[in-house]
Amino acid sequence: MHASQGRSAGLGLALASAFAFGGSGVAAKPLIEAGLDPLHVVWLRVTGAALVMLPVAWRHRDLLRRKPALLAGFGLLAVAGVQACYFAALSRIPVGVALLIEYLAPALVLGWVRFVQRRPVTRAAAVGVVLAVGGLACVVEVWAGLSFDLLGLLLALGAACCQVGYFVLSDQGSDEAEPADPLGVIAYGLLIGALVLTAVARPWGMDWSVLGGTADMGGTEAPAWMLLGWIVLIATVLAYVTGIVAVRKLSPQVAGVVACLEAVIATVLAWVLLREHLSAPQIVGGAVVLVGAFIAQSSTPKAVPAEPVAGSEPPEEGAGNEVAAGRAAT
Repeated sequence: MHASQGRSAGLGLALASAFAFGGSGVAAKPLIEAGLDPLHVVWLRVTGAALVMLPVAWRHRDLLRRKPALLAGFGLLAVAGVQACYFAALSRIPVGVALLIEYLAPALVLGWVRFVQRRPVTRAAAVGVVLAVGGLACVVEVWAGLSFDLLGLLLALGAACCQVGYFVLSDQGSDEAEPADPLGVIAYGLLIGALVLTAVARPWGMDWSVLGGTADMGGTEAPAWMLLGWIVLIATVLAYVTGIVAVRKLSPQVAGVVACLEAVIATVLAWVLLREHLSAPQIVGGAVVLVGAFIAQSSTPKAVPAEPVAGSEPPEEGAGNEVAAGRAAT
């Protein structure tokens, strides 16, 4: 019962994270169209979130001594790496292609778990990944903008690898006697990411006046500062917090597949708020992603009891290996 409740809570958090991350593009696009450089929007997003999380970082300052490698990895890969590689890829290849390649991450996570960590994965989890990736191809309409650009494809693949780092590092050390608090990991990851992105984005050349004006959001004028607030508080702080806790309650591979819903959510929100057209293949693809995510998350086996119950059948080989190592409530 406890394992089932933990999985349900983890699924809810993963869905909340996907929704929060999915809303970032809807708020960022009007700011970019109003005159902000995409990298400047990323810098504002990460730096603003880092400032919000400063009190949390101070509270968990012992992590600097206990887990310096974890914090550095999370900041470089899960925060700065994903953002920088993805936006650099967008400058060379279509958005749909870049998004599809980035969300190959669940398949890469599955490969990491199977061949690097040498832990078994269920067939249902693999089927869920295949369905999710296939559905994503329909959601982003990958066939509408295919163009071969080796550097652009490599940058998008780099974003996917960095996203793998996000899921793997989110679960890192959760089985220890004194696991790293996920809020502290996020806080320092954002701080490190902000420092790295400052050198990349060079915000001193940004047109700050854009933030004092308005931006067009599907025919409606919205205050630019309000859109930025959504990106910082919801699409970054809330998204990362719910995401990392979800990974610890589920598993990296399951949470990774559920995260594929971000592309579906982003497409639907763009349809509703920005009045972007949603085609029949995108609707079908979204349904396929939902099915794949459901199959993957429901494939997580129940934890093996500590002691066998008399008369009960022996557990199946590998049962419980895909359950997240730590389920500590934070």
